[in-house]
Parts: sequence; structure tokens; C-alpha cells
Amino acid sequence: MSNRVVCREASHAGSCYTASGPQLNAQLEGWLSQVQSTKRPARAIIAPRRIFILGPSHHVPLSRCALSSVDIYRTPLYDLRIDQKIYGELWKTGMFERMSLQTDEDEHSIEMHLPYTAKAMESHKDEFTIIPVLVGALSESKEQEFGKLFSKYLADPSNLFVVSSDFCHWGQRFRYSYYDESQGEIYRSIEHLDKMGMSIIEQLDPVSFSNYLKKYHNTICGRHPIGVLLNAITELQKNGMNMSFSFLNYAQSSQCRNWQDSSVSYAAGALTVH
Repeated sequence: MSNRVVCREASHAGSCYTASGPQLNAQLEGWLSQVQSTKRPARAIIAPRRIFILGPSHHVPLSRCALSSVDIYRTPLYDLRIDQKIYGELWKTGMFERMSLQTDEDEHSIEMHLPYTAKAMESHKDEFTIIPVLVGALSESKEQEFGKLFSKYLADPSNLFVVSSDFCHWGQRFRYSYYDESQGEIYRSIEHLDKMGMSIIEQLDPVSFSNYLKKYHNTICGRHPIGVLLNAITELQKNGMNMSFSFLNYAQSSQCRNWQDSSVSYAAGALTVH
């Protein structure tokens, strides 16, 4: 049996973000230095040992979730190791597929979080692993099943979960042009639509989030990873765990004012365990 280490290259470096390690490091330091802290200075912190990254599948049809077939995810900063012990536990459930290296490198949803993960964890870079999971177009019952599975990992304070998602993709090129004229300009309608969904996510209610998506069909690319997270939280709340979720920031790539315009919305939030 071969002991060859298989690596996934940083395939979107040079297009979605810079392939230069020093330049990427400087950019991340600049952006992270502008973050407004929501907490007072800490006396002690617990650094995660395992980071789960759940990203939606953009290119291949997938009705379940898929695990990577590699050992290492490369970034321009340093290499990130996949936790093969956790991968083994997940694989044994029979609920997962394996993605090919081609599928892995074509997909951007997980990779876009790797530079931030690497930068945030650089002082612990030999002490943590990642668990990348590609999430398919899950049914509501599958979201519940995967939520239940991941809930035991979410309950462990040694683990951190990152969920990859944009919000509304609006315009003809996305085949989505919902517009509520009562909100004023198109971009205001988009913001109102997104914030309706964000409010439901903050309520930690997977059923209401599913109903919102069925009603408005908002083009939230990470709706299934979000659904898995919400179901994992619901499972833990049944067992008496107290959690809250708050959105911290919202932005649009541009402000749509006519039918020829297009934009993508972005929202960032955090789950807190009390």
C-alpha cells in the first residue's frame, strides 16, 4: 500500500485571490485589522483543534455530502492537513460519497475559506486539522440526518464550524429577479429579502428557513450547509444546550437599480454557545 501524500492544489489562487503568499498575508492582515471586535479582551482562549468547513457543491450533482480524497489542502500561506481520524468516523456511517480530485479542485466554496483559516490559526499551525465537507442538494430529511450526525461534533468545544455561503445572486445572469417595489430601489428589495432570511437563521429555526426558501427562492448558494447547521443546533437544543446566532455584517457587490444590473450579497455571522 502506498504512503504517498495526496495534495489538493490551491486551484483558485491567482484568479479568486492572489497566489502570492506574502501579498495574501499582507491583505489578510489588513482586512483582519479592520474587524471590530464584539468582545472585551480575553484572559484565556480555547483554540480549536479541528475545523469543519461545509461548502455547497456548485459544479457536480450531489444528493448527499462528499469527503475529499486527499490528505493535504494547499494554500499560498502553508499546507492544511485533513483530519483522517474524523474522516474515517464520517465514512463509516455510509452517508458520504468521495469527491474526485478534479471535483475538489474545481469547487471554490471550501477553498475560499482556507486563506482566512490559515491566517487566523497561524500561531497554532501544527496543532489543528481541517475537515472539509462538500454539501449536496439535500432534501429536508437529509439536512436533518446530517445535522444530527454533525451535532456531536458541534457540541465539542475543540471543534469549530465554518459554513460557506453567499446570499442573494440577483440579475439576468443568475436567472433571479425577485423585486418588491414597496422597498424602493432594487438593491433595497434585495437587502430586505436577504435580511428576512438572516433573521430566520438568527431564530435557529430550520423549518422556517426551508419555508422561506420555498416561498421566495432566494439564491443563497449555501442554503443546504446552513440547513445542516440549523438542524445540528436544533438537535443540541433538545439536549438543553443554549446557543445564539448573530449576523455581524452584510454587503452587496454592487447596488442594482435596473433590470440589466446584477449583484451578489454577502453576510457574515457567528454562533455563540452560552
